Amino acid sequence: MRSEQKRYKIILRWVLIVLAVIGALAIVLTLVIGTWIGSASGMFGGLSSGGGYAYSGPNHAYIAKISVVGEISGAGNHYASSDAAYHHDWTMKTIDTLIGDDNNKAIYLYLNTPGGTVYESDAFYLKLMEYKAKTGRPVFAYMGQMAASGGYYIASAADYIYANRNTWTGSIGVTIGTMFDVSGFLEEHGIKTETITSGRNKAMGGYYDPMTTEQKKIFQGLVDDAYGQFVGIVAEGRGMDEKKIRELADGRIYTASQALSNGLIDEILGQTEAEDAILEKVGEDAEIDHAYYRAATTILSSLGVRSDLNGLSAADAAPAGDVSAVLGLLERQTEIGAPEPMYLFGG
Repeated sequence: MRSEQKRYKIILRWVLIVLAVIGALAIVLTLVIGTWIGSASGMFGGLSSGGGYAYSGPNHAYIAKISVVGEISGAGNHYASSDAAYHHDWTMKTIDTLIGDDNNKAIYLYLNTPGGTVYESDAFYLKLMEYKAKTGRPVFAYMGQMAASGGYYIASAADYIYANRNTWTGSIGVTIGTMFDVSGFLEEHGIKTETITSGRNKAMGGYYDPMTTEQKKIFQGLVDDAYGQFVGIVAEGRGMDEKKIRELADGRIYTASQALSNGLIDEILGQTEAEDAILEKVGEDAEIDHAYYRAATTILSSLGVRSDLNGLSAADAAPAGDVSAVLGLLERQTEIGAPEPMYLFGG
């Protein structure tokens, strides 16, 4: 009896070992196949910064189509983030690659974005201007549903701007978003806070004290500087007087027809017609090749495991009511971080 039990235990142990080995081999095989599928495509080769495959264009004349979809920021650089999202580091690296590729004849930007951060929008604009200066090649822009604020900032680098007839564009302006003051709520609930700083403006924009007149002027100065930069970029790109641009740049959104009549775009066309026009302008029997982000294959991504799922927040776990609402507000503001200048519509 004991010998039978011992034999069963040995058999069970070997079965478990075999299953573990099979599982490990399945994971490795999935990873290898996923990596092979990614690297086998001519669209991407080795790994690039930002966790995606580096773009490699075809071995003949081509126009690189770069899509800017969603908010423009540095937040899309995580390996597990969506392929469709904007990936700043990857985009910068791709333009560097295009600069050194003689087969590339132009860049065609497809824009469907409400804009984004001042830093990344300006870096993108400057990289496009570097591309033009070093290669002498043109940049074209096509606006989809929206190319607002930072999206228009980037489009200002283009030699020619097309828009769909249903495009919303413009929103030339700057925001640092909404800052919350919960000092009245804290006082009402008998909650006291103390913030230790080296100067009266070190903690400005915090939640726990009303903003002073001086602090409002400081923040307004930061916004005004970024706004002046935006106006200058548009004036240079469109060949217009800065005074005229300031008249247009009160933050409002424009339809495609309004943008055309105000000199903010060059032509209204459907996307297919615009692409045909770009091909005709470039010539050289060039074709349009889509340079798009593809995330690097990892064990987790090969298995379909998402790494961006979070548990319940403190606000979700808290009881309903005013206190819960304020806790949720503070938590979300903390996640956003410090005030940041944005070229963003609806920001």
